[in-house]
Amino acid sequence: MTNTATFTTLITGASSGLGAELARQSAALGHDLALCARRTDRLDELATEIAASNPSVTARTYALDVTDGDAVREVFRTADADAGGLDRIVANAGLGKGRKVGSGQPDANRETAQTNVLGALAQAEAAMEIFRERNAGHLVLVSSVSAIRGNRKAMATYGATKAFVANLGEGLQSELLQSKTPIDVTVILPGYIESEMTARKEGDDGKAKRPPLMTSTEKGVQSMLTAIEERKRKAYVPGWPWRVIGALLRVAPLTLVGRIN
Repeated sequence: MTNTATFTTLITGASSGLGAELARQSAALGHDLALCARRTDRLDELATEIAASNPSVTARTYALDVTDGDAVREVFRTADADAGGLDRIVANAGLGKGRKVGSGQPDANRETAQTNVLGALAQAEAAMEIFRERNAGHLVLVSSVSAIRGNRKAMATYGATKAFVANLGEGLQSELLQSKTPIDVTVILPGYIESEMTARKEGDDGKAKRPPLMTSTEKGVQSMLTAIEERKRKAYVPGWPWRVIGALLRVAPLTLVGRIN
């Protein structure tokens, strides 16, 4: 089913994984796209693929490192002008590196924090600036179920950064509700969805580990896009089993949480 009106979605971290699949599925709905990532060769390949599958859809590509706040603002503004107005911005770019805090290997945690915290904040700032000027728009912040409670070892920093993203989104929602501003903010908390990030998730020994309850990229992103299209304030994706797991994690004793994550 194709939208009759032009609708443009900007997606960061669109060169692979959840971002690339979200672009494909958004294009199938008829959304024009602004695709952002550091790896422009992959973006161009994705744009070509989307154009072949959805001839009526326009997919523009932009080189972007979200840790450069000035670049984020400039690229978002350029994409907004190119599209004649962005309707939705999905702050999806993120990093999943990590080591146990105090292991003597702080670089991976520092890089993750810079991308997931400062990068997410830069995207929210640039997106909300555009939407406030227009008094309309939809910001989507991609967090994680790891944001619910503290995480152990190599996941500690990653989970903390995603808690920042979720808290930022909820703060914006509270403000917009109180002021009755017609801008929507959605916080997405994915469970384990297949992607490059989950495929190379490392433990303290530096070896890749595959989490349990893994969902395919297509199914996971379909659940994400459903929640986004419905403009939900918060959504665990896929809903099953992560809504249940999320509720349990919130009330479980820390000793039990530690065994789970």
